Amino acid sequence: MASHSLYILYSRSNIKYYVGETHNIEERILKHNQHLYSNSFTKIANDWELVLLHHSEDRTKALFLEKFIKKMKSKIFIQKIISNPKILKD
Repeated sequence: MASHSLYILYSRSNIKYYVGETHNIEERILKHNQHLYSNSFTKIANDWELVLLHHSEDRTKALFLEKFIKKMKSKIFIQKIISNPKILKD
């Protein structure tokens, strides 16, 4: 079974972050930048770049972290995670 990861993307043009989970980060970034997710927040830009990749034991844990971070609705919280990914271990 493929391992899953939490990821955070950043768009310089929109100064925005996007949080998600995947088992294939290269494919996921490509799809976000090509706007293949029609209802996704990421369609606002095409310069998304990976700023954090955190491997999880399984998809359930990656989804839990994704939902937790999104629930915080805080750019500052996201920046703290990027600067200190060890936060995610807690």
